[in-house]
Amino acid sequence: MNAGQSAGREARMALRFAAVGLIGFAIDAALLRLGIGLGLHAALARAISLICAMQVTFTINGVAVFRCLTARKLPGQWAGYMIANGFGNLCNYWIFLTLISIHRPVMSNPYVALVAGSIAAYLVNYAGTRLLVFGKGRVGAVLAERQAICGPEAP
Repeated sequence: MNAGQSAGREARMALRFAAVGLIGFAIDAALLRLGIGLGLHAALARAISLICAMQVTFTINGVAVFRCLTARKLPGQWAGYMIANGFGNLCNYWIFLTLISIHRPVMSNPYVALVAGSIAAYLVNYAGTRLLVFGKGRVGAVLAERQAICGPEAP
């Protein structure tokens, strides 16, 4: 595989990861709305909604994007995903809390803050998931597609 093909494959994977992120975003937003509607403070509602969305995106990314989720590796992959994405989502949550606490008409809206935090976390989460959880690709190596994505211990 040449560098152009590898870059194209990586771009397609990043787009699929972004699509899964949109699913996670929708779940996050829906649960945030539900939590606020039930009377929870926006900060608590967002913590709950974010944790739930992370479980869904872990599953979809592992099965459909990176195609490396296995029953044997599930506990380690789940822990790695939670840690790797934890930093990006910590930034996401910090931005959310900062924006809702400034009490500016537009910026303190929980949904505006949700969007701003989610965008900021995307690159951190993709890099962590791609490089630390589901293995980095070997550019130029003659490996099977699955092994190039999942690493040498590919199922």
